[in-house]
Amino acid sequence: MQSQSFNDKEMLMDALSSQKMMTESYNQFANECTSSMLLNEFLNLLSEEHQIQHDVFTELQKRGWYQLQDAPPEKIEQVKKNLASKNE
Repeated sequence: MQSQSFNDKEMLMDALSSQKMMTESYNQFANECTSSMLLNEFLNLLSEEHQIQHDVFTELQKRGWYQLQDAPPEKIEQVKKNLASKNE
């Protein structure tokens, strides 16, 4: 049986995916929390998880493994118009 190992990029991408799932979960828990003490704890955890997610994302970008493209100005305007019409 051959052992598989992850390279650095795969490990960081997996970590980013995991952090995204964690923030989604903590956000849902906080939204449905009835105890203010527990809510505060979830919000603290959520903030910590967002910071970790940001750190992993920044590392991926720094290494050139997560590239973003600038949105064209016309796409940005279209999104603004769509959001404005939803708020009317």
